[in-house]
Amino acid sequence: MLLKAQRSAGGKHRKIPTSQTKSRVALVAVATGAVSSAGIGGAAAATLQTQAEASISPQDTVGGVQLATNDTALPPDTTETAPQILTISEYKPVTNINEQLDKAVEYAAERTEAARAEAARLEAERIEAERLANASSVVKPTEGTFTSGFGMRWDSLHAGLDIANVVGTPILAAMGGTVIDSGPASGFGQWIRIQHDDGSIAVYGHMETLDVSVGEQVTAGQKIAGMGNRGFSTGSHLHFELYPTGSGAVDPAPWFAQHGITF
Repeated sequence: MLLKAQRSAGGKHRKIPTSQTKSRVALVAVATGAVSSAGIGGAAAATLQTQAEASISPQDTVGGVQLATNDTALPPDTTETAPQILTISEYKPVTNINEQLDKAVEYAAERTEAARAEAARLEAERIEAERLANASSVVKPTEGTFTSGFGMRWDSLHAGLDIANVVGTPILAAMGGTVIDSGPASGFGQWIRIQHDDGSIAVYGHMETLDVSVGEQVTAGQKIAGMGNRGFSTGSHLHFELYPTGSGAVDPAPWFAQHGITF
């Protein structure tokens, strides 16, 4: 009887308070929800990452920059390279530096002197060419009124032509050449004779002033005297004569006309 009573006592259920049961149920539900949420979140993130990687191709760009996938190799120039080493020749001191400098200075002086000589030569050639050009040209010897030509006058030969103007009117060399006479002369009062490069001679008479001397080189158009009334003269004028061969005067008018000069 005693044993039966004990088993009966041990088999009875304990009464659990309602508040404890509700708390345990709530805790289990929260834990289960947390695990479930974590599982769903991780799976979703993995799925999104896989989809994003699959959607990227080597041709995709963002903001003008090409995107690369995980398995895309970087270009060679992005890798780190070793610095370039330059080869520099070994320094060797120059021997006989003073001798070399002296030679350089001497060479520079020689070149300078040669350049000066060449410049002087060219200038001399220019002057000679200008002289020849002027010598071959003919200009009107003065300005004024043509008063008398070449020919017989008062039973004698008037061997030139006359051009009248006021005293001091410039008289020019009709052609370039060398002055062979400049000073007093019978009948002319004063005269100038110029021998041209072609051998001809021009005579200028009755001048008031003389601007050139014997031996002087003159060019065509150069002022050689001032018009006057000296010698056998009836008024201020230039008397001009031309001797093509150095002797035997000829009429200057045709000679001037050949060069486009008329009176």
